[in-house]
Amino acid sequence: MDFCLYWLARAVVGLLQSLPLGWVARLGRAGGGLVYLLDARHRKMAQRNLAAAFPELPEDEIRRLAAENFRRIGENFACAVKTAAMPDEALAAHLEFGEVGELPAVLHQQPRSVVFAIGHFGNFELYARARRLLPGWQMATTYRALRQPRLNQLLQSLRERTGCLYFERRTEGELLRRKLQQERLILGLLSDQHGGRRGLRLPFFGRDAATNPAPAIFALRYRLPLFTGYCFRIGPARWRLEVGEQIPTVANGRPRPVEEIMRDVNRAFEQAIRRDPANWFWVHNRWKTPGRAPAPAKAMAKAVE
Repeated sequence: MDFCLYWLARAVVGLLQSLPLGWVARLGRAGGGLVYLLDARHRKMAQRNLAAAFPELPEDEIRRLAAENFRRIGENFACAVKTAAMPDEALAAHLEFGEVGELPAVLHQQPRSVVFAIGHFGNFELYARARRLLPGWQMATTYRALRQPRLNQLLQSLRERTGCLYFERRTEGELLRRKLQQERLILGLLSDQHGGRRGLRLPFFGRDAATNPAPAIFALRYRLPLFTGYCFRIGPARWRLEVGEQIPTVANGRPRPVEEIMRDVNRAFEQAIRRDPANWFWVHNRWKTPGRAPAPAKAMAKAVE
């Protein structure tokens, strides 16, 4: 089965990479629209999540947003396969850079790494292309390897063509820690999905959601600045990368609690989602069984040591 899935995936990748990006976007949107019609479980999940997050919207607008969300997801996933193989020069017509806030000043003063809390906004694989604006800095992130070795190898071969460093979060933690301390990394950590049993139970669109505390823990443990980053779709096969305001990790000369920092991250993500609700990953059940209650201050302090 692994062998068959691998060769099927290779054929799809080869097809998408052989087509112009505009065609790939249209194919992806058509595929996403078809999935919306056929996949009742995720269709209902997206509609339920949107209705809970935006109770002021009428049902027909919720259905419209959900359908557009599926088309966007199809477009972004298909385009991610294509853009992974595109050089920066060819991608320049499709990718622009928007607000960067305090980041340039912070990078000028910061001799070490910087942490970014990022999420599933737009073609989120394009975060790695921000290196064009940051000479001398190395983009990096973490991932969880797929169970199918061949498929995992294929996916990583696509991702690594962007020049970004990828660290398997279960097996390469020590290597990541050394790199953070020895090199100038821009470390992006996806933190907008269900945080599992280790997640902090924090509000997200008014409902408790298990929140992954990794961005706050890394920033505190290594005394690094923390930002949020976004990828917005601005047209067919066109995206804009933006940097949010810096998230304070110190107050009155003392480290802020992890829970407070991640509350700020969640609020920043909410604001970005409200700008373009169809741009986020509503098919994921962000609000399933909550994670643990906020951990005692001593436990969080130990985690960031």
